Formats: sequence, C-alpha cells, structure tokens
Amino acid sequence: MLAHDVARNTPPPVRRVPRRVWRDGTLHIGERSLAEEVPVAIAYDGTTYAVMMATPSDLQDFALGFSRTEGIIAAAAQIAELAVVSVPVGIVLQIWLSEDRSTALAARRRRLIGPAGCGMCGLDSLAEANRRIPTSNSCLTLSRRDIADATAALPAQQELNMQTRAVHAAAFWQRHHGLILREDVGRHNALDKLAGAMLRTGRSATEGVVVLSSRISVELVQKAGVMGAAIIVGVSAPTALAVRVAETAGITLVGIARDDGFETFTYPERISCW
Repeated sequence: MLAHDVARNTPPPVRRVPRRVWRDGTLHIGERSLAEEVPVAIAYDGTTYAVMMATPSDLQDFALGFSRTEGIIAAAAQIAELAVVSVPVGIVLQIWLSEDRSTALAARRRRLIGPAGCGMCGLDSLAEANRRIPTSNSCLTLSRRDIADATAALPAQQELNMQTRAVHAAAFWQRHHGLILREDVGRHNALDKLAGAMLRTGRSATEGVVVLSSRISVELVQKAGVMGAAIIVGVSAPTALAVRVAETAGITLVGIARDDGFETFTYPERISCW
C-alpha cells in the first residue's frame, strides 16, 4: 500500500473553546477541551462510498480498517494507494484499490443500487445490514484476571478521552503484550481505526481480546468478527441482537466489565474461573 501523508491543514482532534460554568450557584469563566468531529468521506477509485462524522486522527488507520471491516479488502496490499485530503468542508480519504478488489466493489455497488421507490431493491441492503461473519473456532481462553487487566488498561491510554471525556475507545489486548488503542467520537469509527492499525502492523485479532468502552451493538460484533476476534469485552451491555450474532459466529461476548466483575453472554467456556 502506498500511503500519502495526512494533509497539513487537517484539523486537530481536540480544540479549546470558551465556556461559562455554573456550579453550586457560582459562575466560573474559562475554557474546556472538546473533541473535534468533521465529515470524512471515504472514496474508492474516485467515487464516494460513505461519509461519516469522525475525529480527525489516525485517518489512514480509519481508511484501512473501514475497508477491511466492510469486506472491501482482506489485506492491506489490496489498497494500491491511499491519500488523506483536506477540503474546505471536511476530509476525503481517497483510496485506489487493486484491480480485483475494484472489480468486486463495482459489482457490489450495482447490486445495491435500484430505482427510487422500488420495494424489492432494499432487500439486498437489508441483507448487507444482517451480513454473516466468519465463524470463530479459536481455542483462546482467558482468566478472570485477564479480563480485569484488559479493562483496567483502557483508561490510562485514552488520551483524547482524558482531555474531553467525550470519545469512545476500541483496543486490542494480549497477555504480556499490552494494548493497541484507537479513539473517536464514533464507536464504530474507533473500532475501524483499531482494525486498520492491526492490519497495517500485521497483528491478528485471533490472538487476543477486543476491548470496547461503549455499548456493544451488533455492528461492533460484526466488525470485530470480520477482524477475526474470538472474544469481545465491553464495559457496557450488549444489545440482544449482538448476543444472537455472537452466538451464531462462535464469539465469546463479555459485557458490563467493571471493577467488581463482568457478565458473560456467549461461550463462557473460554473464560476460566481462576
């Protein structure tokens, strides 16, 4: 993959803004650090595919990870070139695919596009929303202490959240190897950035745990499943659909992981009692 540097005029991920605070009947005047969010367009071979509101950091990882978790690529080498371009209204991630992936994406687009008002043409889109993900047959196991260590390691590395208290984190934890972590105002974006960082550095999600600071929605389970994760740990609860999808995909889903313990919803045999 040939990657260009991020444009110099990309906005910072955190900005200081003036604010007035009323606390206990007293007025305080000062500033607060806020997380930035900008429109980020992802374009393949010159055509816009999606636009998300995102934190303008780790954008190359975002482009790479989104492409992977959406099934557009399976390996970093399938991106021929990647450029991060700042424009007056936001940021464009310009991605040029290898010939085989470009052809596959063109066919996918044709399948999803139908005439306005067509009742049947939405069925493919619904199928995409409920897409199947690879089934995990991993033999990876964790102890209760591992889960505690993984979740305890999260806050200290959430640099943007320490400044703003307003962004999500997605991390990959391995025993004796520590944490890889990415942050964003969008929880899906944070996981995509993590997927990109791992793909770029050759790390395999089958060998550790995906740790999430947010509610575990079905999209996060799908994306983590595409990454190859066998165990997902979240500090909040999953949705009912997320549990059903994890059950079908052979993924161990651990939620509400706090200082006093956690709850396991699927495949508890991967979590030992010691």
